Amino acid sequence: MFRSKRSGLVRRLWRSRLIPDRQGGDGSSSTVENLQEGSPRSAPENEYRTVTCCLFKDREHSEPRTPDTDAASPGALEAKQRSVIEQELKTATYSLFKRLKGKPLDTLLEAVESKGGMPSDCVMVSRTELRLGGHMAPPQLLLCKLYRWSDLQHTAQLKPLCECQSYGASDSPTVCCNPYHYSRLCGPGKFMYSASRGLASAAEISDLSDSTLSYTEREAACSPYVLPGDFSDASMSPEAPKQSHWCSVAYWEHRTRVGRLYAVYKHSVSIFYDLPQGTGFCLGQLNLEQCSSSVRRTRGKIGYGILLSKEADGVWAYNRSEHPIFVNSPTLDAPGCRSLVVRKVMPGFSIKVFDYDRSCLLQGAVEPGCLDGPFDPHSVRISFAKGWGACYSRQFITSCPCWLEILLNNHR
Repeated sequence: MFRSKRSGLVRRLWRSRLIPDRQGGDGSSSTVENLQEGSPRSAPENEYRTVTCCLFKDREHSEPRTPDTDAASPGALEAKQRSVIEQELKTATYSLFKRLKGKPLDTLLEAVESKGGMPSDCVMVSRTELRLGGHMAPPQLLLCKLYRWSDLQHTAQLKPLCECQSYGASDSPTVCCNPYHYSRLCGPGKFMYSASRGLASAAEISDLSDSTLSYTEREAACSPYVLPGDFSDASMSPEAPKQSHWCSVAYWEHRTRVGRLYAVYKHSVSIFYDLPQGTGFCLGQLNLEQCSSSVRRTRGKIGYGILLSKEADGVWAYNRSEHPIFVNSPTLDAPGCRSLVVRKVMPGFSIKVFDYDRSCLLQGAVEPGCLDGPFDPHSVRISFAKGWGACYSRQFITSCPCWLEILLNNHR
């Protein structure tokens, strides 16, 4: 690669790092706040501010004070400190970029600038850690902090996507450092909401049953909202694999199911509304002539959607959109819980939405009187952008504008 081209790629990569708001303090807290709101920000080409790396938080408070620094103003001290940290972060990052020869730099830049919207290959590099002040950081941790989560502290908080070369390869001498080949694990107990308040009465459950329990292909084929050619179902294709699908996906808008069941044969599937060069279940192909304003607004927030994958320990959902998703599954309920639990999953995070082993233990343990509607022990419900349950005005998922029903086969 010519030196001038390589230098240009490196400069563009450095300018694409996470940038705090103008009112942000040390950079890290501001970036975390942006992520919590579901709108991570990247640096504009023509203006950017220094970023304080969270790895240096302890160091900032432990540096010895000198008579000169005591006399300086707090603002000047803070600016000097940020400048030193910024330079050390830049040195470590450029040192990592030097390990990437030829195409990997192009691949990394495409992934970063498209925010993971474009399919990208792995960017493999040796596992040698880089020194940041008094700390050591693996390559994938450094780049995930630099481009996605500034408050990230340990690689244990990261999960490689199932199609990444680093998935299940912890003993390999190399590791993928493409930050968009990783999701962040949803910690236990975070974003947990109980749906115990306002349980449906028998009449309400009966009223919901016609829409919520219509899981059959026969009812999907009779849907008046789908025109021939608007949506193709993999299970109906002559080229469909002969093996059994591991799940089917139904898309709903309020109480109306839109389109046919989408059968999933591959280990992972993207479910999205608008994804450049995306393959999988495209909700944008499902066009309704009559659509409420709330559905239209929520559809616009689906964006890159989710990545659903069947893995050795269960079924995982990775939130690729810029807004939260809300998940309900029988295996996410707390032991002995008398109500369903809805979990909020922020952008960039992933969660195990179904555990096969736990499902076997829970069979028959759910009391019908504790349910907020018809119940399937092998189904997962995911709503986009809008939550439901006790903490929201929507008590039932059928009140959410856009949501998914993941119908799992009861075998692995």
